[in-house]
Amino acid sequence: MTRGFRKGYTGSGPGDFTPDGCAVDLYSRLPARGEPEIIAAAAPPPATLLELGCGAGRVTHPLLSLGYAVTAVDESPEMLDRIRGARTIRSSIEELDLGETFDVVLLGSFLIHAPHPVGDALLATCRRHAAPGGVVLIQHEGPDWHKNVPRESPLGDGVARALSSTDQGDGTRLIRFEYAFPDATWTQEFRSRPLSAAQFEETLNRAGLRLDRRLTEDDTWAAAVPT
Repeated sequence: MTRGFRKGYTGSGPGDFTPDGCAVDLYSRLPARGEPEIIAAAAPPPATLLELGCGAGRVTHPLLSLGYAVTAVDESPEMLDRIRGARTIRSSIEELDLGETFDVVLLGSFLIHAPHPVGDALLATCRRHAAPGGVVLIQHEGPDWHKNVPRESPLGDGVARALSSTDQGDGTRLIRFEYAFPDATWTQEFRSRPLSAAQFEETLNRAGLRLDRRLTEDDTWAAAVPT
């Protein structure tokens, strides 16, 4: 049971945890929530796809079913043990250098909002692995993500609650979530670096990427291309 959380991150509840406070058993039961369809509309299969921070395969497995050749990357061996049918690689995202490129590089789960300089390093990995003519698909927070708290949303027979978003005075906010099911409850705390629209584009540009287009009406998915 991994409990060696990195600074600014923690989690509670049954089972194994990743260093950033994600509960493996929780993420194994969470369904995809429209992400595969967004990805397929932006960069249709068949294609080679590098999924950075795949977790327990919530998005990986639907992408495989759609016809993508997925290379799934995560730093947690417990998460990777839940993946079926994809090539898996255990690595932190910022240190990944496979020496190969992909048609699609996927950075979901709001990972771009990791505190500086990690967020920039994640995008550098995206740029390093994007093929000429390829695309980087990025999930990011909507404009009211930190303002609309507390809030909750259904998760099958459970509920996800965003409990608070607290300014830490260093350009990041401390986020507290609770996931409650009839048989178990998990909590997670993590750091998020809010990005305005201009800051988002500036961050892309520093990594050698250019915003190509917005993908969703709620402004939470974007496609970027190498410059």
